[in-house]
Amino acid sequence: MGSATGFTWANPIVSGPRDGPKSAESGSEFKGWKAVGGKRGMSHPITTDDSREIVRVDAIVKDFRPGLGLRAKRVLHEVSFAVREGEIYGFVGPNGAGKTTTLKILMGLIRPTSGNATILDCDVTETGFREHIGFLPENPYFYSFLTAEEILRFYARLSGVGGRDRDRRVQALIELVGLGDARRERLSTYSKGMLQRVGIAQALIHDPKVVFLDEPMSGLDPIGRKDIRDIILRLKSEGKTVFMNTHILNDVEMICDRVAIIVKGRIRHEGPIREFMNEEAMRSDIVLAHLAPEVAEQLGAKFSARVQTVGEQVEVQVMDGQVRDLLKSALEAGAEVLSLSPNRISLERIFLEAVEQGEQADGSSAAERGAPAC
Repeated sequence: MGSATGFTWANPIVSGPRDGPKSAESGSEFKGWKAVGGKRGMSHPITTDDSREIVRVDAIVKDFRPGLGLRAKRVLHEVSFAVREGEIYGFVGPNGAGKTTTLKILMGLIRPTSGNATILDCDVTETGFREHIGFLPENPYFYSFLTAEEILRFYARLSGVGGRDRDRRVQALIELVGLGDARRERLSTYSKGMLQRVGIAQALIHDPKVVFLDEPMSGLDPIGRKDIRDIILRLKSEGKTVFMNTHILNDVEMICDRVAIIVKGRIRHEGPIREFMNEEAMRSDIVLAHLAPEVAEQLGAKFSARVQTVGEQVEVQVMDGQVRDLLKSALEAGAEVLSLSPNRISLERIFLEAVEQGEQADGSSAAERGAPAC
């Protein structure tokens, strides 16, 4: 059934007639859609801790048996997380970490060995709720002899979008994803980035409540990535919930409310990005001149700061809450402030540390079992 892989995965998700309330803004024409920008908190609602859980994964375990008589390999180790209503949730990890396997379980394409998962309070093995879900697979494939308009009409009919709304939604989505000038060209002439835009449009064609995006920025140039970020933020502003697999950590930092980092089938970090940061993430770097070494040492001890002398300059790293008092003391001692800059740990650094810790933990477990790490 692989004639159109974009629908092979989407088949159970977009089937059936649509019902339920529609947002006042989304409707069928996407009127009023404007660029929200690439920063968080510009016009979308804030997700609170008491929001309803739209997606919940509880202690999911998945084993694969590579062949008859061979020992099963565990790829997910009691994975648990929750996605709240109206938030953008980033799910990141290195290749082979278990991201796609987790997503396939959520989409009902494979069953877990143990544990359970729910979407919209329905078990993922059920089918009735799937009409409220939009899905973009990592490598969408479409009938190449069709145009963007034709393929989206095809998906709209499969999703139960009525004839009157169908054409309006198709045209609005084509404009939304930036394919207006190529709407009547065959998909065989499209670049990878253009096909990715078609995939995003088909995921939204039936106005879903929850959208799952697997590597939505894949194949897009910087302008295209910004356009997709704006679309995702707009979905959030309408109260939709977005679950996003991606390797592009900058995009995760810019638009996601919460993030989970999965390594070797285990969740290493999960929660708001700000909670990932340790004390170092809230420090500032100060470069001073004309400060005696003994005074610098005294300041370091008084404010629990890291002090390093480099030539005639003194570099100080101090907690944000101590910056004002340290600067006051340094200036009173006759120092000159050359620079002051925040020192922040990026999501990339946290990600790399999580991967390293996961590799070490996996190696230790293998050593205890007397088996080679792989």
